[in-house]
Amino acid sequence: MKSLANILIVDDEDHIRRIMSIMLGKKNYSCSLAASGEEALALVERQSFDAVFTDLKMPGLDGIELLGRLKEMDRDLVVIVVTAFASMETAILAMKAGAYDYISKPFNEEEIVLVLEKALERKRLLDENRLLKKRMEERLDSSVFLGDSPAMSRVFDTIRRVADTKATILITGESGTGKELAARSIHQNGPRRGHAFVAVNCGAIPANLVESEFFGHVKGAFTGAEKAKAGLISEADGGTLFLDEISELPLEMQVKFLRVLQEEEVRRVGENVSRKVDLRVVAATNRNLSVEVQEGRFREDLYYRLNVIRLVMPPLRERREDIPILARHFLEEAVSKHQLGKKRLSPAALKELSLLRFSGNVRALRNVIEQAAIMSDTELIGPQDLLYGDEGGGGGAGAFGARESGEASGELLLKLPADWSDLKSALKTVNEAVEREIIARALAGAGDNHTRAAMILGLSRRALITKLRLYGIKTKENREA
Repeated sequence: MKSLANILIVDDEDHIRRIMSIMLGKKNYSCSLAASGEEALALVERQSFDAVFTDLKMPGLDGIELLGRLKEMDRDLVVIVVTAFASMETAILAMKAGAYDYISKPFNEEEIVLVLEKALERKRLLDENRLLKKRMEERLDSSVFLGDSPAMSRVFDTIRRVADTKATILITGESGTGKELAARSIHQNGPRRGHAFVAVNCGAIPANLVESEFFGHVKGAFTGAEKAKAGLISEADGGTLFLDEISELPLEMQVKFLRVLQEEEVRRVGENVSRKVDLRVVAATNRNLSVEVQEGRFREDLYYRLNVIRLVMPPLRERREDIPILARHFLEEAVSKHQLGKKRLSPAALKELSLLRFSGNVRALRNVIEQAAIMSDTELIGPQDLLYGDEGGGGGAGAFGARESGEASGELLLKLPADWSDLKSALKTVNEAVEREIIARALAGAGDNHTRAAMILGLSRRALITKLRLYGIKTKENREA
């Protein structure tokens, strides 16, 4: 039978340690014993405990000093002080130092068990509240799952089928398609929803720290390891470990991670014992892992371990019928975020959006809608307000790509400054002659089309026309008008 919790008993008197161990053992608690504060610290650095009972008066490191050191290592660790010198002063001192409670010698089994049960229950509630708060702060953004296209229906169906299982899942798809969101949805719709979802970008961890970050380490395992660390795998115990950009995991780490999947255990750096872990692994990549295997950059055995269930996130160009509902959702999001007042997308703007390939996918669509909401001068957002730039707002087709009709919607921007907002700022400060020249060059590049020239300059169409009138600039368009 699995123990209820791991308890450390610290007392310099052997018979006290044995008595407490027997009392708690009968209630199915697993107990470790330490004869001094120094020995206790060494044990805590090597393994995890749910609670610590410590004597107050001990040679060397006494109970109050030990309590302070333990709280430095883990502020949430439950520490209960046991003392034969009970008084209000010692109780206050212990509680100020972070003790949950204190009990006096001589004690009885009922008293010890009752205090421990209350302490562990309080810790459980605090952990649950902390997890709930974290979830609320990281409220799931389900916007990428809006729509009823056949491509997304297949995604929904796969998530529904696999959520309640422990099967390892490999999510593939281009950047911006919502791979992490899909992983979170699998986690939150399954039995592990009450436990941690630990997301790791495998390409963001320095090579020399990968093993320590994943597996954890004991104090002193290497230079700079001043404190023991549990590691990301242990953090995900009971929950889900999401490995984003799994193809970036170094080969030597792939071998060690394969063992985690096979043996369901982890060993910290500098430790000679393994710990069992219960976790679900979801991995994601925007690369073709089959090719990575063929070219020797990814282990074949790990690939098959990860690829039990494949979930393919479709690019936006394959769910084009979802663009209007996504665009409207992102507009509502931008209006609320920036307090912009009422805004709506014109049919012409929606049609223009439907013609773009969006190489940056849903992320790129959100970006262009937010830009349009901020930069448009009127309630109605038209095609002239859709700024085709990269995800940072720069020039070039970038995240949006060419139109499906074959007309390169972004190619006119390629020779202009990288940041259209800088160009717009410059237009406000240069003298009239320079401003007139900038506008003329933009018009020439746009073939005298006012809408395209306005997009190039980062202006609304109305603002551009005002400047054309101000400078008496004639174009094919305004001559015909």
